[in-house]
Amino acid sequence: MSPTIKVLLAEDQSMVREALAALLGLEDDIEVVAQVARGDEVLTAAREHAVDVALLDIEMPGCTGIEAAAQVHKALPAVKLVVLTTFGRPGYLRSAMEAGADAFLVKDAPAAQLAQAVRKVLAGERVIDPTLAAAALAEGANPLTDREREVLRAAADGSTNAELAAALHLSQGTVRNYLSTAIQKLAVRNRAEAVRIAREKGWL
Repeated sequence: MSPTIKVLLAEDQSMVREALAALLGLEDDIEVVAQVARGDEVLTAAREHAVDVALLDIEMPGCTGIEAAAQVHKALPAVKLVVLTTFGRPGYLRSAMEAGADAFLVKDAPAAQLAQAVRKVLAGERVIDPTLAAAALAEGANPLTDREREVLRAAADGSTNAELAAALHLSQGTVRNYLSTAIQKLAVRNRAEAVRIAREKGWL
């Protein structure tokens, strides 16, 4: 009999997390040994419970599932990473793969498919939702630089250029330049539209 696959489940919505844990618990060869509701608790839990696979939701407090994936990939490279999302945004797929994810699935995939993905990544395979893969190829690469993304993320709450400059330790002119370049690249009229489009595409 093959050894039990130890799984960490990171999902901030308790109802969804418990449902996923219950469904995976029905599998003979899978055991959910740890559950967390925050992205910044993932690495500690993965280390403490010596997990084989981490299932990570993207939208979590503390840090995103993609950021958590990058932390685990760097500190515990043997742990396989499955990123789950409610939003089929092509940019998320690219970011997840760059962070070291082994699988990328939408949450409404059948439970059997999720269990199969856990087994496949442990066997060294990569599992990607085919619809998202096609969309990511069609969308192309994120045109924004890291700095442009950082400034746009900070601008999402409506902060003024002066407030952004103070928060990011940049000059107001530099902030203006980053925002202007991002707006041009995304072919929109203002920063609010730039934030909206970048979020919709999973580029922030």
